[in-house]
Amino acid sequence: MSSPSGRTTLDVGADGVAVITIINPPVNSLSFDVLYSLKDSCEQALSRQDVKAVVITGAKGKFSGGFDISAFTKIQNKSIQPPKPGFVSLEILSDVVAAARKPFVAAVDGLALGGGLEVAMACHARISTPAAQLGLPELQLGIIPGFGGTQALPRLVGIAKALEMMLTSKPVKGEEALNVGLVDAIAPPNELLNTARRWALDILELTKPWVISYYKTDKLEPLGEAREILKFARAQTRKRAPNLMHPLVCIDVIEEGIVSGARAGLWKEAEAFQSLLESDTCKSLVHFFFAQRGTTKVPGVSDAGLKPRSVKKVAILGGGLMGSGIATALILANYQVILKEINDKFLQAGIDRVKANLKSRVKKGQMSPEKFEKTLALLKGSLDYESFRDVDMVIEAVVENVSLKQQIFSDLEKFCPPHCILASNTSTIDLNLIGEKTRSHDRIIGAHFFSPAHVMPLLEIVRTPKTSPQVIVDLLDVGKKIRKTPVVVGNCTGFAVNRMFFPYTQAALLLVERGTDIYNIDKAITKFGMPMGPFRLCDLVGFGVAIATGGQFVLNFPERTYKSMLIPLMQEDKRAGETTRQGFYVYDDKRRANPDPEIKKYIEKAREMSGAAIDPKLTKLSDKDIVEMIFFPVVNEACRVLDEGIAVKAADLDVSAVMGMGFPPYRGGLIFWADSLGSKYICSRLEEWSNSYGGFFKPCSYLAERAAKGAPLSQMTSPAKSRL
Repeated sequence: MSSPSGRTTLDVGADGVAVITIINPPVNSLSFDVLYSLKDSCEQALSRQDVKAVVITGAKGKFSGGFDISAFTKIQNKSIQPPKPGFVSLEILSDVVAAARKPFVAAVDGLALGGGLEVAMACHARISTPAAQLGLPELQLGIIPGFGGTQALPRLVGIAKALEMMLTSKPVKGEEALNVGLVDAIAPPNELLNTARRWALDILELTKPWVISYYKTDKLEPLGEAREILKFARAQTRKRAPNLMHPLVCIDVIEEGIVSGARAGLWKEAEAFQSLLESDTCKSLVHFFFAQRGTTKVPGVSDAGLKPRSVKKVAILGGGLMGSGIATALILANYQVILKEINDKFLQAGIDRVKANLKSRVKKGQMSPEKFEKTLALLKGSLDYESFRDVDMVIEAVVENVSLKQQIFSDLEKFCPPHCILASNTSTIDLNLIGEKTRSHDRIIGAHFFSPAHVMPLLEIVRTPKTSPQVIVDLLDVGKKIRKTPVVVGNCTGFAVNRMFFPYTQAALLLVERGTDIYNIDKAITKFGMPMGPFRLCDLVGFGVAIATGGQFVLNFPERTYKSMLIPLMQEDKRAGETTRQGFYVYDDKRRANPDPEIKKYIEKAREMSGAAIDPKLTKLSDKDIVEMIFFPVVNEACRVLDEGIAVKAADLDVSAVMGMGFPPYRGGLIFWADSLGSKYICSRLEEWSNSYGGFFKPCSYLAERAAKGAPLSQMTSPAKSRL
């Protein structure tokens, strides 16, 4: 028999209060073992004569982070049998805890999220510490609260606040929880248990109210108003997440409880939870949850027993958009930063950008004015390398110019201490080339941020065969501290994200030259769940950037790039995207994009130059066909990235696609989505288009081999070709 994962303990004090403690490090998650043990402990406390009242708490300052997510995967792949619907919500929480003849009080510290908060809400009162976080974030995993939360929360805080907490997945802190009625009192951590014990005894003596959350009605809005609130929430949800069903199911389940009573609501919740657990959305989001947490596992690096060295001071070269964004991310995480520029004017502009980034946080209420001053004080400007003598890491973020970067890196070698990490934020230039004139190849690494760097969550860590594992471990640690999801990749043109996605725009250009409407392409891609289509994206990044990066791929992968003159032709006419208010769209004063009939003449000219002919089939493509013709070439390139060992594992590319390009997380990431369609299907479509429209669509050998066996794309064989 496998050893149980987690348990609860029962301790009865001289005051007659039994304390049940949830123990399952690190966050006391509710595995099935914990839940069975919780039921036993509660029943034991109720049957014992020496127990007058019960307090439920979590070990080591954390109540509970919620249901054990790894159990979802086990239920989905049928490796464990889940208990029957309603086992937790009805049999344990409603019928044992809430219905108990002895008072139950939850003592909440640290976290009470998801199932953790649902356990607390089943109790007759809740005492919390000021810093504790309470919330129901289940919708982020494609499910709804399944342990009674859809019924208890609206009754404690009202329908409007409950909907806000569930639909946004945002937790509330102790003080706010008290104000909205989610908890009954606040106590400092060292007094939490004693306060909860006294409260439980006060309930017993009827000096404090004995409240069963599921039957509380004073906070529920009147039925007519309730229906209006729910109707509005449905409309908002359809607008915000048109491809998702589970938020609407959550609203239906809440409504059932309000109309037919909590018992009916709990049954409906149990059935809905069970069916959503098997949905594609839930499987995708659970996969993505673990994929995000797995990016720091790098064979030969994270398992080599290396500890990250202390990085206190970081220098950044270049105060442009990228440099100032990276500086912002670092000072927000308490790093001392030196920003170096070539003259006073540029330096002041860089510092002003950082200030503006911080000010927007103050304006949004995410930062106090005192914190603003304290954070800004961590930033110092410099025009030379003198202050670099004690820095632990340098990040170069100057313009993409090889000889300039080579000069900088040979200067850095002279001025920085020998332990200093030398990182480049290049997005296209080979790191070996950048470090060519140095003897420090073991400490040269790519730290590729995405714009805007203080907002975008991805950090590509690019290693060459000479980069030392210690330097990678150090940068993984910095990545975590500045709240980025780091993905370790190998050194090649475009690394992982830009390389995978170069066919995204090129496939769109190929379709347009053969008769597909530009705006239909963007509409179909947005409907699929991308933040914007390829043409709107080109306008956003600007045609200069689009041509420069596109040029790199044409140069390096000539046999599989589609060369269109459409963007250069438009650029000649002073159209450069959003900045010039004219690109594929025209932009009004509020930066709203509108289609431009003028585009037709550029398309005709580009078509003439490339010798492409309109294909009637491509003029009336369905949305599904557009999505496949744009994304299957991206999947094909991702397969090459896996085959060449540029990425460690397929799940890392899923994370890169979602966090670097905005691929919808509820589809699980690029490779996970592709595998849901099957390698055979993707390969046969690509072959068909390759025959009609040329080598751009030709499936690579990695894809063809898997299609022949009907194997998933995520299943990598040995990394024989590893370029890492």
